[in-house]
Amino acid sequence: MRLGLKTALFSVLAPGTVSVVVPLLIVRGSPPADGVTLGAALLLLALGAAIFLRCAWDFVVAGRGTPAPIDQPKRLVLRGLYRYSRNPMYVGVLSVIAGWAVLFGAGILAAYAAAWFVIFSLFVRFYEEPHLTRKFGHEYTAYRERVGRWLPKRFRGNVS
Repeated sequence: MRLGLKTALFSVLAPGTVSVVVPLLIVRGSPPADGVTLGAALLLLALGAAIFLRCAWDFVVAGRGTPAPIDQPKRLVLRGLYRYSRNPMYVGVLSVIAGWAVLFGAGILAAYAAAWFVIFSLFVRFYEEPHLTRKFGHEYTAYRERVGRWLPKRFRGNVS
C-alpha cells in the first residue's frame, strides 16, 4: 500500500507535471481538434497513460519499488511491457505529450516532446543503464541483449 501511495505521489509530481501540466499551460486558450484528429489525439493520450500506469504497477508489484529514482525497484522488472522495451514508461510519457500536440495542433509541443526524448535518452544512456548494470549485473546485461531500449527488437532468426 505504501509503495502504491509513493508511486502515485511521484507520478503526479514528476511525469504528471511533464506530460500534463506543462503541455496544457503551453497551449492554454488554444482550441482542440475535432473529428479524426480528436480521435487520434485521444488514442495517443489514453495509450500513453495506460502504458505509464501499467509500468508503475509493475514497478510496485514485481519490482517492489517506485518509479522515483530515490526509491527504485529492488528487483529487475522483466514482465508486462518491459518484455518488449527497456523504457516503456518514458514511451508512455512521450505518447501523452504527443497526444496533446496532436489535440491542439501545436508544433511547440512536438518540439517539447523531442526535447524530453533527448533528456530521457541521455539519462537512460549515462545514468540508468550503468546503474542497472552495477545493481543487477548479468541479469540486466542479458536483458539488454534481448530487449530494445525504446522499441521491440525485430526477430533476427530465419523464418521458414
